[in-house]
Amino acid sequence: MTDRRGVVARRAEDLSPGVPYVRGWRQARHSAEILAEELSVLGLDEDFPGLAADVNVSGDGLVRLGIVRPEAARLLADLILSGLAGEMVLRAEAATNHGSGHIGGSADCLG
Repeated sequence: MTDRRGVVARRAEDLSPGVPYVRGWRQARHSAEILAEELSVLGLDEDFPGLAADVNVSGDGLVRLGIVRPEAARLLADLILSGLAGEMVLRAEAATNHGSGHIGGSADCLG
């Protein structure tokens, strides 16, 4: 049972031989640690107490956010949108600088 993004809904509760559970879990743990660090920097670590690495029945890593308050979910969504908006601005600036004939080695001139 897989959704359109390939994430199997069921967690691996009974392990099958030959499935690389450790590899998937290790990838999930790394991603969960990075997210936990960023949430901590923002002072949101206590809002995501259920943040944990997991693995599904196919051995794919999963990061569980756990149960969170609606306000915490909304703040996380706002932060993601802000980041995406900032990235779009940087890309637009890079495209403008690249299209203006400006040649140089600075990061804002690369497109």
